Amino acid sequence: MNNHERRVQPINILLVEDSPSDVRLMREALKDAKVLNTLHVAGDGVAAMAFLRNQGEHADSPRPDLILLDLNLPKKDGREVLAEVKEDETLKRIPVVVLTTSSAEQDVVRTYNLRANAYVTKPVDFKEFLKVIRTIEDFWLAVVTLPPR
Repeated sequence: MNNHERRVQPINILLVEDSPSDVRLMREALKDAKVLNTLHVAGDGVAAMAFLRNQGEHADSPRPDLILLDLNLPKKDGREVLAEVKEDETLKRIPVVVLTTSSAEQDVVRTYNLRANAYVTKPVDFKEFLKVIRTIEDFWLAVVTLPPR
């Protein structure tokens, strides 16, 4: 599938985020995206893995083209989710962008060691947050050729 054909179908994004305000900001930032997209939200690591593995209420969930993953999650943290995704033959090619408030060097190193595709520190300021999300959108949805579903 070439890039033109790819853009006709919406890009499925799985946002793994437990903060309702950050989910709202993400929806707002992606609302006017250049690329047609559908945002799916999992509020914790267990729900994220159920979504990705089509389990339970997520039996019909689409395979995401991109995962935006917070590290500090209830039930199963983002590091565990990242490790499981990257160890799973059916999921490991899905790009994972870690989007978190932590700028701690050990978090950066550990997530890259777990094969994250990118690590982005969430700004606290609303305008800066929107700018970061739009930059992620521009790069991951408009520039990068994502792997086939």
